[in-house]
Amino acid sequence: MGEHHPRHDLDDALLTPLRFSVMAALRADAEIDFATLRDLLETDDSALSKAISTLSAAGYVSVRKGFVGNRPRTWLTATGVGIAAMRIHVAALQAIAAGPPTL
Repeated sequence: MGEHHPRHDLDDALLTPLRFSVMAALRADAEIDFATLRDLLETDDSALSKAISTLSAAGYVSVRKGFVGNRPRTWLTATGVGIAAMRIHVAALQAIAAGPPTL
């Protein structure tokens, strides 16, 4: 029993559908603004804000605030740490879905 079950590689910060979807939508080389992300993910401001707070606290998302004209804007980017965590999480999901190895 040298190997562990892949569920142990799932990341708690990525277990909700919305947080997973946020990370799937973000890239390290491009920013996306809050409103565009909200519309893309078909969610509301409050739910997205909570998801971003959790991901930001985990170090997975970089948040930049600024203005366009007089209007405040928030831009988001996935961090290197977040991208790595997402890769591990997705690999764990794929391993779980593949089922146990044949004996």
